[in-house]
Amino acid sequence: MGRWPGRIRRTLLAALVTGAVAVPVSAAAHPDVPAPPPARTGPVTAGSLDSAYDANRAVAREAARMAAGFGAVSRARELREMAADGRTFLHFDARGSGRAVEVFGDLARARRIAVLVPGSDTSLDTYDRFRAGALALRDRLGGRAAVVAWLGYETPATVSAAVATPGRAEEAAPRLVDAVRELRSLGSGGHRPSVTLLCHSYGSVVCGRAAGALRGPAAVSDLVLVGSPGTGADSASGLGTRARVWAARGGGDWIAHVPHVSAGFFGTTVGLGADPVSPGFGARVFAAGAGGHSDYFRPGTPSLAGMARIVLGSDPRTGDVRGAAASQASPGSQASPGSPSFPVSPAGVSDVTEASHA
Repeated sequence: MGRWPGRIRRTLLAALVTGAVAVPVSAAAHPDVPAPPPARTGPVTAGSLDSAYDANRAVAREAARMAAGFGAVSRARELREMAADGRTFLHFDARGSGRAVEVFGDLARARRIAVLVPGSDTSLDTYDRFRAGALALRDRLGGRAAVVAWLGYETPATVSAAVATPGRAEEAAPRLVDAVRELRSLGSGGHRPSVTLLCHSYGSVVCGRAAGALRGPAAVSDLVLVGSPGTGADSASGLGTRARVWAARGGGDWIAHVPHVSAGFFGTTVGLGADPVSPGFGARVFAAGAGGHSDYFRPGTPSLAGMARIVLGSDPRTGDVRGAAASQASPGSQASPGSPSFPVSPAGVSDVTEASHA
């Protein structure tokens, strides 16, 4: 019987790869819709944020015009909405599946920033779904933190070989590190805001690959993994981060049935490793309710409430500010000496209490 677990693991991984390659990919090919190059905004500063927003809306308007001329009606409609007055994109690129970094709140004055990192099948064509989650979090936070929807990489299709490997995440990780560094540099008056990464589905693989480099000017206070298929690491301490690591999974999330293993096949790593909500992983597990894979950012859910509390410096399991500020509790995941601290101001304490009763 001792050899069955390994045999089962190899069989599941082989089936995963075979199925991913054989089944038609729903989002592998994007229409070859013409689009302008991104705006040349140069390094963005607190003083040039409005100029960057204006420039990226102009790019979206031109992209909408070009898409309409090409006959891509749906893409043109999405782009016109993105070009509307009041939309604030820090970066925008309509080419291919698209890249977009949208801001909700005042980055120059924010003391806390929540960054949403999306999973599979997220593109400009499905962007409204991703944006809805960012808006729900913004509303839950009630202006106590800025929110950034970071579509900074080409996400894999849910039914594809790419979604079972860390390849896309490895390409995206340096961009996420750069994004965090940029966001923390935008605080006015020399302050650096604390940043929480909220990583959904395959986005948790991206965060896992970036984790070890998220330090210094690119440091994050918290790494939140929801609906995660794995991070590529065997444990929270294996991520190599000084941030607090959290994890949650809804009771109705199909991701629970994905094999949480990894192995090498023909020079490629297949599978994404240990389950972040398992006790052995060592993350701080918080309640996500009975929702499914797409419900974590749905208004009124325990998962959204928990993530908002984490962003505000509280422990969603207890509501205790000090509990959240303590070092990682699992063995081997203690904060290193000299690791950055993210103190909660007295105002932040009252905000957390208020959020817990919202």
